[in-house]
Amino acid sequence: MFITGRRRTELDAAVGAIGSAATAVIGDISNLADLDRLYETIRSRGQGLDVLFANASVAEFVPLEQISEEHFDTLFGINVRGTLFTVQKALPLLNDGASVILNGSTNADAGDGAFGVYAATKAATRSFARTWANELKGRGIRVNTITPGPTDTPGLSGLAPDQEQAAGFRRQLAAHVPLGRLGRPEEIAAAVAFLASGQSSFITGSSLYVDGGLNQI
Repeated sequence: MFITGRRRTELDAAVGAIGSAATAVIGDISNLADLDRLYETIRSRGQGLDVLFANASVAEFVPLEQISEEHFDTLFGINVRGTLFTVQKALPLLNDGASVILNGSTNADAGDGAFGVYAATKAATRSFARTWANELKGRGIRVNTITPGPTDTPGLSGLAPDQEQAAGFRRQLAAHVPLGRLGRPEEIAAAVAFLASGQSSFITGSSLYVDGGLNQI
């Protein structure tokens, strides 16, 4: 297993949790040279790739009248450009029959205020999955989107300016979920594992919602 990210402490923690089967590579997916370095590390193992999970993304609340070039470029640079070239540069390494999973969001279907640029990046991600599933079907490569609802992660809390407001934000989100709570990271991971496995061998171009019913009911 290869994992990439920009923070050494987080990567070390992930490797420690997974064990010797994991290899961490420091990098920024919006930097094409970093992606080349990642894939060169994978190529040196000589086994190709059976599963690619393009998971990295960033979010920020900014209303329409305050959107700046920097905000737009950061979100589209990581969430869209980064996802595109993460998959494109992996193509020579993907084994026939591989599974590609893109990280989406229920926000792609919603019109939540001040979240327009983020939602647009996730709509682009959903579109990519459909197109790439069609383009790669000849190699038996499946491409799907995992679409989480609000999930209790540090990234979610980081959308609020302080801990007190973060707690209120989480409660507000949970109140809108039919199951009455936020998702847990391990629940999203289990759905990703399903899309990565042979159990989903007849699923491609789809979006698997793991949202507690938020966008379903």
